[in-house]
Amino acid sequence: MLTKSERLFAILFCLVLIFEMYTAMEAPILHYFAKPAILISLISFYVFQSQHIEAHIRKLTLGALVFSLLGDILLMFVDQSPHFFTAGLVSFLTAHVLYILVFLKARNRAKNPWLFLTILIVYGSSLFYVLKDHLGVMLLPVFFYMLVILTMATSAFLRKGSVRVLSYNLVLTGAILFLISDSLLAVNKFYEPLAYSNISIMFTYAFAQLFIVFGLLKQQ
Repeated sequence: MLTKSERLFAILFCLVLIFEMYTAMEAPILHYFAKPAILISLISFYVFQSQHIEAHIRKLTLGALVFSLLGDILLMFVDQSPHFFTAGLVSFLTAHVLYILVFLKARNRAKNPWLFLTILIVYGSSLFYVLKDHLGVMLLPVFFYMLVILTMATSAFLRKGSVRVLSYNLVLTGAILFLISDSLLAVNKFYEPLAYSNISIMFTYAFAQLFIVFGLLKQQ
């Protein structure tokens, strides 16, 4: 179960997310403050709630959140230069690598990931097949990024049986939501613009981060 402080923060987090979605459509200037506020609020919450967590894991998780925040900021400026998208991709790639390191610290070595991994490979291959002819110079970067995020989801799956059930479920759900969010972003940017893309991408992304953080707080 979530603690009282976690429930209260979840409500605040949802309000910030709603504000972000509103400003993205109606108040572009305020959006430059609203979008970073999502991760800033989550980072602040994690800092105050994670005192019981091993220092190494705490630093890696904070690193993942900070690089995610940097990626959020960089992606707000993609209209000014394509280099901002590349830099944002690198920032989120780094965040995923840090999450992989965090998840693998609690790996259940007796867990067989092949069925889960096969499902992810089929999904990732299908998505890449759809996108490949539209990627241009981003073909290899996107391919490598997909490998990393699939690895991140697999490492979340490998925690099963070595952590609390609630922690496992929250982190795995967050990892899958992150995968969905990045997939929507890729389709929207490289294949075909999606209706209400800001809502679908930000909703899945924000709750991905929230569930991962809540799950890691429940690990110990």
